[in-house]
Amino acid sequence: MKRGVLFGLAAYLIWGAFPLFFPLLQPASAGEILAHRVFWSFVLMALVLAVLRQWKTLRNLSLRVWSQVGLAAVLIAINWGVYIYAVNNGHVVEAALGYFMNPLVSVALGVLVLKEKLRPLQWIAIVVAIVAVVILALEAGRVPWLSLALAFSFGMYGFIKKVIPLRATQSLTAESMVLSPLAVAFLIVLQVNGTSTLTTEGPWHVALLVSCGVVTIVPLVAFGVAAPLLPLSTMGFLQYLTPTLQFLLGVLVFREDMPGTRWAGFAVIWLALVIYSVDAARQGRGRKTAIGSADRTVPAGESQHRGVVDTGEDPQR
Repeated sequence: MKRGVLFGLAAYLIWGAFPLFFPLLQPASAGEILAHRVFWSFVLMALVLAVLRQWKTLRNLSLRVWSQVGLAAVLIAINWGVYIYAVNNGHVVEAALGYFMNPLVSVALGVLVLKEKLRPLQWIAIVVAIVAVVILALEAGRVPWLSLALAFSFGMYGFIKKVIPLRATQSLTAESMVLSPLAVAFLIVLQVNGTSTLTTEGPWHVALLVSCGVVTIVPLVAFGVAAPLLPLSTMGFLQYLTPTLQFLLGVLVFREDMPGTRWAGFAVIWLALVIYSVDAARQGRGRKTAIGSADRTVPAGESQHRGVVDTGEDPQR
């Protein structure tokens, strides 16, 4: 449990600190940074898969799975590109809002795509979130498109990832493999046009661009270690660390404007998240109670094995 919390904290805190990293890559444009992030992530993940000897899995994928991987790749590229643009153009707080909204968007996608029925508190949380978006739109004089683009692209990415029959390392490698030819072509065009920063800003700039791969992979690996070790309720709590840290960086470090109306909009979105979290906690307790009741109807010595394959391993490992 402790190991899972440490790795979970590492993942979400690194993601939360991204607003401190991407400005270091300027004067590279968001498009150039995105292309380097895609390409160097693929290079690193290709090495990881070679060490793990998992390339055979990708070679045997069906066309249907590759199409799912392609869609996931497009969605994560949109998410990464919008986020880099937001951070490097003074919209860190708006980017944080997108990730605060993400759990609620996932619930909304369940209704729109899977035709799921929402519980009363989930409906209330979504309505409250819509009110927050309206308040923020009125405050800014425009719809918070960056926040919505981040929330929906990542929400849809998570939805697609649920149906891709690959491990996290394999899926990320496949996604970056799909995007890499486009990324390399874009970087070549920049170089030919003389607008690339790769060879004009010194070795430190080159090192930072190459490090995009490491910065992308390390928190994903940490998350992959943490997820099986922690209850969903703990992971659900930890996920708010990322937008909270981003929000604090936007307000305290980058000194982005926070008029009273904007604070009100964030207060309302936080209220929606509290309602959502309360509902999730109640459902979690309900499931535990149901499992406990079912176990009490089973003869002694059998309940601990119901629905569980005994692997001889400590379930907390």
